[in-house]
Amino acid sequence: MHSFFLVDFSPLKPDFGLLFWSSLFFILFWTLIGKFAFKPIVKALKDRQDEIQNSLDAAKTARSEMSNLKAENERILAEAREEKMNIIKEAKESATLLVTEARDKAKEEAQRLLQQAKLDIETAKKAAMVDVKNEIGVMSLQIAEKIIRKQLTDQKANVEYVEKLVDEIKLN
Repeated sequence: MHSFFLVDFSPLKPDFGLLFWSSLFFILFWTLIGKFAFKPIVKALKDRQDEIQNSLDAAKTARSEMSNLKAENERILAEAREEKMNIIKEAKESATLLVTEARDKAKEEAQRLLQQAKLDIETAKKAAMVDVKNEIGVMSLQIAEKIIRKQLTDQKANVEYVEKLVDEIKLN
C-alpha cells in the first residue's frame, strides 16, 4: 500500500490536487491555530510581559523608597548623633556647675564653721577669764579676810583701814 501512494508523488512536480489540499489544510490549520492557540499564547505572553513590567516598576519604586529610607535613616542618625553630643555637652556643663556650686557651698560652710569656731573660742576665752577673775576674787577675799582678821586685833588701825577702803570704793 505504501508503494501505491508514493509512486505518483514527485516533490519537484507536485500534483494540482495535492497542492490544493495541502494548501487548504495548511490555511485551515493555521487559521484554527491562530484562532484557538495563538490568542491564549499571545494573551499569556502579554500577561507575562505586563507582570514583568509591573515587577520592574515595583522594583524601581522599592529602590526609590529604599533610597528615601536610607536618606531618612542617615538624617535620623545625624540628628541622634547631634542630640547625643548636646546631651553630653549639657551633662558636662551640669557636672561642672554642680562641682562649682558644691565647692562654693563647701567654702561657705567652712568659712561659717571657722567663724563659729572663732566665736566659740572667744566665748570660751571670755568665760575662762570670768572664771579666773571670779577665782582671783574669791582668793583675794579669802586672803583679805585672813589679813583683816589679823589686823582687826588693833581697833584704831581697823577704823582707818575701813575708811580708806570706803574712800577707794567711792572713787571707782
